Amino acid sequence: MAQGALDGLRLIELGQLIAGPFCGQLMADHGAEVIKIEPPRRPGDVAEGDPMRQWGRGKPLWFPVVGRNKKTITLNLRDTRGQELLKKLVRKSDFLLENFRPGTLEKWGLGYDTLSADNPGLIMIRVSGYGQTGPYAPRAGYGSIGEAMGGIRNLAGDPSTPPSRVGLSIGDSLAATFACLGAIMALHHRHRTGEGQVVDSAIYEAVLAMMESTVPEYTEAGFVRERTGSILPGVAPSNAYPTADGDILIGANQNSVFARLAEAMGRPELAKDPRYATHVARGENQEELDALISDWTRPQASADVLDLMEAHGVPAGKIYKAPDMLADPHFAAREALVKLAHPEFANLVMQNVFPKLSATPGKVNWPGQPMGAHNHAIYQDLLGLSDDDIQALVKEGVI
Repeated sequence: MAQGALDGLRLIELGQLIAGPFCGQLMADHGAEVIKIEPPRRPGDVAEGDPMRQWGRGKPLWFPVVGRNKKTITLNLRDTRGQELLKKLVRKSDFLLENFRPGTLEKWGLGYDTLSADNPGLIMIRVSGYGQTGPYAPRAGYGSIGEAMGGIRNLAGDPSTPPSRVGLSIGDSLAATFACLGAIMALHHRHRTGEGQVVDSAIYEAVLAMMESTVPEYTEAGFVRERTGSILPGVAPSNAYPTADGDILIGANQNSVFARLAEAMGRPELAKDPRYATHVARGENQEELDALISDWTRPQASADVLDLMEAHGVPAGKIYKAPDMLADPHFAAREALVKLAHPEFANLVMQNVFPKLSATPGKVNWPGQPMGAHNHAIYQDLLGLSDDDIQALVKEGVI
């Protein structure tokens, strides 16, 4: 059985941070051979390679996740010899992934026209802030700016606060996910025609794709959506509610589900009360209904409320943090988390491979590796360079 659905495909990963490398992680998770290229460390360099190698809270724990399952080599793409080596790699590969500022590869003589001349089936995956075309294309574009332009920053947070970050690099990750989706679409096209193409994934457009009906709400109704905090306006009850030991979420906005919630609360009459009997009525009286439910949940333990919700078929749940995930039997049963061996970190646990495929489930084989860990395996075994060739290239700063 193949380990992953993408087994047999090779992707060359250029670039750094999240917007490109998360796409590489997704494809490596599902069996693609991903060769990550980083610039060789020069004498006097404080940091090395992808900045993600230094990121993390307390310890540099981000790269073990985003670099997992990847082979890592060093290569100086600003050197003509390094550019020639990349061309040789590309001739033997299916995908080239990059998230440099648009025009950078072309400046190095590594644009799609050049690389596809030797490999017409090449699929080049390009992730950037604003896309490869348009007046903003040359601008530097970080995920935060794409999130603002795409609309999610204006909607995140509470109305009483400035626009908020959602707590994760969601713009970068969305752009990388759309890039991966586009790559698989392009692969299907190649199966039919033999032709490669360019996948152009912009951060602001990946965020925009998530914006539901915000644009037609304005063009058709003149309505501009704003921050609403923990509620969905007009949809009630669906909120975070306090308990004696922390907030929980309850979603009971459907008529039948609200009736079950009222029963669980010992207040079955609420389901027939004109203020709450219909979806529209509950939305109009959302604030007072939330206050009523909060008064009921507040003195109780969260576990007791959640048990009642489960017994009455009302969607509800704890607001999880990492310790909750590690203790949860559902996470364990579905192997949602995986522990990996690592020379520095004794308790390295991370999210597993998603989505789950029944025949080719994918697997996390190893965490992110040290820079250049696979130099000999790639340059010698794949490209046929000798030990002397490799040592000379190292000495000259090419690899």
